Amino acid sequence: MLNAVERSIVTDMKLAPEGHLKIDWVQAHMPVLNRIREQFEKEQPFKGLKVAISLHLEAKTAYLAKVVQAGGAEVTITGSNPLSTQDDVCAALVEDGVTVFAKYNPSPEEYKELLIKALETKPDLIIDDGGDLVSILHSERRDLLAQVRGGAEETTTGILRLKAMEKENQLQFPMVAVNDAFCKYLFDNRYGTGQSVWDGINRTTNLVVAGKTVVVVGYGWCGKGVAMRAKGLGANVIVTEIDAIKAVEAYMDGFAVMPMSEAAKHGDFFVTVTGNRDVIRGEHYKVMKDGAILSNAGHFDVEVNKPELEAMSVSKRTVRRNIEEYQLADGRKFYLLAEGRLVNLAAGDGHPAEIMDMTFALQAMSLKYVNDQYESIGKKVVNVPYELDEQVARYKLESLGTGIDSLSEEQRSYLDSWTEH
Repeated sequence: MLNAVERSIVTDMKLAPEGHLKIDWVQAHMPVLNRIREQFEKEQPFKGLKVAISLHLEAKTAYLAKVVQAGGAEVTITGSNPLSTQDDVCAALVEDGVTVFAKYNPSPEEYKELLIKALETKPDLIIDDGGDLVSILHSERRDLLAQVRGGAEETTTGILRLKAMEKENQLQFPMVAVNDAFCKYLFDNRYGTGQSVWDGINRTTNLVVAGKTVVVVGYGWCGKGVAMRAKGLGANVIVTEIDAIKAVEAYMDGFAVMPMSEAAKHGDFFVTVTGNRDVIRGEHYKVMKDGAILSNAGHFDVEVNKPELEAMSVSKRTVRRNIEEYQLADGRKFYLLAEGRLVNLAAGDGHPAEIMDMTFALQAMSLKYVNDQYESIGKKVVNVPYELDEQVARYKLESLGTGIDSLSEEQRSYLDSWTEH
């Protein structure tokens, strides 16, 4: 039987020492996941099972894979974005016995083949990010469907795809919507995305944000975080939205709100966080200022319309790592970061370790939940049970050395009664 080194496809095993240092660093800052690892080591909830993971393959994700492995699973991991994979982390995971099919910046054909190789290990459980594993299983590799008990999905984009499949009665196993858990979107989407997006933009451009105009496209939880951090950096923030309620919320949070057709005229930095396609497109390029910087923090590279930008350009060149300059016929230049892919991961290290500690704790606990309950759940998308969500929050509070109050019996009785007020 082949070992992990013989099975895996990675760029360079000599990079493993650097990867181990990265994984050790995040492990030291992920106390909630460490606690769950201790439980898994004792209980072995995945003993004898195969787990396939598709996530942004960097140190924090690697540690999640090791926690699942500690629960008895045979783990295979692949990337969920060509530019977010870190080759040194991949090599380190292989040395730790995890099978890895991933490398930085593969061609689109290679990227898909690596996803398929992960599925060809015939997993019992999956963790997905964006829905690529589930999509392949339900289309060209239906021969691998029967063994899958269920899984967990990380992102808004993936959950949208899953719910569309469920609506059409196409989904063949249960999936837990981790993104919709309180401890995911309240912290990961808002504080994680808010910080990591600006980390990626700042380290890539080396330009000042203070005094500039930032256009945030979409005011969901990720958009809230991006706008909040932009304001903290001294920017003037404009929000564009299609949801009237979210638009009013952005206005009351102190931001200007306007249609993209108007916002495009003012922006120095643009950040898209919608999960939809073509939210910045040709009509907007026509009115943008010279020097506008375009970036995306949604899962797929379709939010900034690249084909229309290229069609309108007379030249294109790479001016810094992860910055492509597009020059239009009238002389204006626009700068696209990280090929329009997730700027916080393709041009940065992703969310802070302490934030992903909570999200990946939810992933690990949700994977155990779906394994325990897959027969009763059925072929549908389900939310993370509230008790798991709250448990992650309690573990987090304990790791911070703090706690909260509990209701007395009298208080509980008062809240449950309609006659004693």
